[in-house]
Amino acid sequence: MDALIQTITIYALPVLFGITLHEAAHGYVARMFGDPTAWQAGRISLNPIRHIDPVGTIIVPLVLLFSTKLLGGGGLLFGWAKPVPVDWGRLRRPKRDMLWVALAGPASNLVMAIIWALGLRMLAETGASQGDFWVQMTIAGIQVNLILMALNLVPLPPLDGGRIVFSLLPSRMAWQFSKIEPYGLLILIVLMLTGILWIVLGPLLAFGQLIVNWFL
Repeated sequence: MDALIQTITIYALPVLFGITLHEAAHGYVARMFGDPTAWQAGRISLNPIRHIDPVGTIIVPLVLLFSTKLLGGGGLLFGWAKPVPVDWGRLRRPKRDMLWVALAGPASNLVMAIIWALGLRMLAETGASQGDFWVQMTIAGIQVNLILMALNLVPLPPLDGGRIVFSLLPSRMAWQFSKIEPYGLLILIVLMLTGILWIVLGPLLAFGQLIVNWFL
C-alpha cells in the first residue's frame, strides 16, 4: 500500500497538469482563431479545478494505476478532463482552423514533456539519484505527456487526431469520415483490448521520445 501511495504522489501532478493544460491549449488556440466560447466559459485557465472531470481525471487514472501496480497488470495509464467547449462554426475558417485547434492539445503535451525532461536534466546535473522522488516525478511527467500526446494523435474522431484528419481531407471525404465519431470511444476500447492500439501508438511515442531526447 505504501508503494501505491508513493506512486500516486509521483504521478498526481504530471497527470493533473498534463490533462488540464491540454484542454486549456485547445481553448486558447480556438480563441486565437475567432471562437471565444472557452474563454467566455472561464476554461482558458491554468487552474486545474476548472478542468477536472471526476471520472476521467481522478477515478480512471487511479484504477489503471492500481491495476498496474498491485495486480501486476500492464497497460495504458491515461485519463481525460472536461472537454473545452469549442464552437467550430465561430472559427474564422472552421475546417482549416480545426487543424490548429486540435493540434494544440498534443503539442502542449509535447512541450510539457520537454519541460519535465529539462527538469530531469537539471536534477541529474546536481547528482540526484534514480530513486530520488523528484527524479521519479520528472520521469513520470515525460511518460504521461508523451502518452497523452500519442493517444490524442490517434486518427480517430473525436480524438484530436481525428479532427486533424477531418481538417486535411477533402470536404466530401471529411464528412464521411466524421460519421465514425459516435463509435470512436468503442473503437478505441476495442483497439486497446486487442493490443492494436500499441501498434498505432508506437511510432508516435518514438517520435515524441526522439524530440525529448534532444533536451536530456
